[in-house]
Amino acid sequence: MRLTALAVALTALSAPALADEVNIYSYRQPELIQPLLDGFTEQTGIKTNVAFVDKGLVDRLKAEGARSPADIILTVDISRLSTAKEAGVTQSAESEVLAGNVPENLRDPDGHWFGLTTRARIVYAAKDRVAPGEVTTYEDLAAPKWKGRICTRSGTHVYTLGLIGAMIAHNGVEATETWLKGVKANLARAPEGNDRAQVKAIWAGECDISLGNTYYMGAMLDDPEQAEWANAVRLDFPTFEDGAGTHVNISGVAMTASAPNREQALAFMEYLASDVAQAIYAAEVSEYPVSPTASATVRVAGWGNFTADTESLAAIAANRAEALRLVERVDFDGAPGSGG
Repeated sequence: MRLTALAVALTALSAPALADEVNIYSYRQPELIQPLLDGFTEQTGIKTNVAFVDKGLVDRLKAEGARSPADIILTVDISRLSTAKEAGVTQSAESEVLAGNVPENLRDPDGHWFGLTTRARIVYAAKDRVAPGEVTTYEDLAAPKWKGRICTRSGTHVYTLGLIGAMIAHNGVEATETWLKGVKANLARAPEGNDRAQVKAIWAGECDISLGNTYYMGAMLDDPEQAEWANAVRLDFPTFEDGAGTHVNISGVAMTASAPNREQALAFMEYLASDVAQAIYAAEVSEYPVSPTASATVRVAGWGNFTADTESLAAIAANRAEALRLVERVDFDGAPGSGG
């Protein structure tokens, strides 16, 4: 993957920061965020530099310490954002714009991170084998009617742990463990692959439903080979039995603890929370804007209406360690019928 000039500068950490630039470490590939960067520079005149850091982002910031050139972290999933905060590599950003445009449950109570777009953790269902309305709640995925019919990725993946953390928030640890055992008993195969691999398995007849993030539908539809998989499934939006809505996670932004261009970094964060930028970002990544006054694209809106769970993502992230313990205790990633 080609990096911008900032990537070269990473080996010269003592170089002084420029006053009219923002340096960004991005988990998202540069081409996905380039329209945002162009819009920000056009609006403010502030230059942006991006380094694509898909692994070891927190470790890199810790190693660089106070001499890090990075001002901003752009990443996905609440666990990665909360881990960055816990590691001490972010700082609080106080802003009326951010507080006004990002719902309270989608931002850190201390202002260390802010959601920019959301993705729902939904069920992909075989159009020819699962009737509309048959998928109801997350809890129902443990029901005997789904035995041998579910595919999913690893229980230790951050997306799965996020859903389990939400289940703990709604139902408690004991009930969640029972539920997790039930879901494992219903797996058609041991967890493997990513979310798209599960949809491919449905297309191939290996299972009837799978758990996945909504944005993968957009990614598959844009791929000539994977479009056939996508067209074999329907997106269903389960809810929690306590009346809460569909579990969502975020892509988000945080300011680094050592940001050399703090004023420019805050301006960039506020731009990302604006309706104009929200629309651009959501369209590029096939996700939902967090701002209540910004709209999803026609394609994304066409996947179905749903009510998002309003449980605090910070509270869900706090359940991550317990969620991982449950995954290990029930041997979720083992062969169906083993462990637990």
